Amino acid sequence: MIHISDRISTINESQTLGMAKLGRELKNKGIDIINLSLGEPDFQTPEHIKEAAIQAIRDNFTYYPPVAGYQDLREAISNKFKRDNHLDYSPNNIMVSTGAKHSIMNVILSLVNPGDEVIIPIPYWVSYSTMVTFAEGQPVYVKSTIDTDFKPSIEAIEKAITPKTKLLIYSSPCNPSGSVMNEKELKDLADLIERHPQIYVISDEIYEHINFIGKHLSIASYSNIFERVITVNGVAKGFSMTGWRIGYIGAALPIIQACEKLQGQFTSGACSISQKAAVAALNGPLQPTIDMKEAFLRRRNLIVDGFKKMPNIRCNNPEGAFYIFPDISAYFGTSYENYQIKDAQDFAMILLEKANVATVTGDAFGSPENLRISYAASDTDIQKAIDRIGNAISLLK
Repeated sequence: MIHISDRISTINESQTLGMAKLGRELKNKGIDIINLSLGEPDFQTPEHIKEAAIQAIRDNFTYYPPVAGYQDLREAISNKFKRDNHLDYSPNNIMVSTGAKHSIMNVILSLVNPGDEVIIPIPYWVSYSTMVTFAEGQPVYVKSTIDTDFKPSIEAIEKAITPKTKLLIYSSPCNPSGSVMNEKELKDLADLIERHPQIYVISDEIYEHINFIGKHLSIASYSNIFERVITVNGVAKGFSMTGWRIGYIGAALPIIQACEKLQGQFTSGACSISQKAAVAALNGPLQPTIDMKEAFLRRRNLIVDGFKKMPNIRCNNPEGAFYIFPDISAYFGTSYENYQIKDAQDFAMILLEKANVATVTGDAFGSPENLRISYAASDTDIQKAIDRIGNAISLLK
């Protein structure tokens, strides 16, 4: 008998990856599945980035890179922070990892001690909670709903703070809700953090470039808490480079040094070829990214309009990322033939089985009354999915 470690039993399979896997299995059986479960741009990596990777292979960048990242990439990230976010992170204050997920895990393991509390606003990206638990920290959730545009009040966050609070982690634009924190909300949060000097902030800004309301704002731009903010970003979403696996942080030097020590014992440096491609992404033209954002905006309008016409479904108007997070709780207690809809998981399964559309239950994000739907798909597939979902829910009684 094989005995797996206890720590693995504390980890749940990512529901986003699990639903995508199930959708692929059905598609491989010849079923016409429209997969709206994965958070992955459906665009190709821009040509100038791919050419930089090919050139890196020709130039023999095929040896172990520095653990913290190549110097030219860290300089490119430093310049990007100054240019786009008005953040003064020197190359020494930057750490490159194998995706933003890896970056976040490095930071949590470097900061959180057993018993430390970590505030996580709901809804949250699926892995935040698991990462904190793995580090033997204690997640402390702060609820929000569609009625507040999925943004908790400052009062609710402050109420959650205790002497054990070590960290707050959030994303803006948010996965899964698409909500974007505005200037007043960020300023109020920065002032709150200033009043509690034991608290660090992980600001997950991976969706920075997919923002429909104007210029992206970073909480680290408030100098009163700059030293206690870890700014997380990467090239996956804004440059359609999910498979290249490059993420990075900007942070105070002791945090960088801790993450480098940790990463040196686990993965060492991120892929050398991907790092050279990331240099081209950060230093190169943004037009492909702008074009992608415009396509996402068009798709957002299409899917939001479609869902707002569906009976008993509440849907806000996301200001960034490429998800909608509708409240489908009005259908709890309904049924189709012998199939009972008790919760969002049942609702997601009825959509998969009867509409052939893969989505993700809101439970994975701390919001059991919701469903996350990615519109990183073609306009045609989005319209087909809207029609199929509408037909499926009309069968629920």
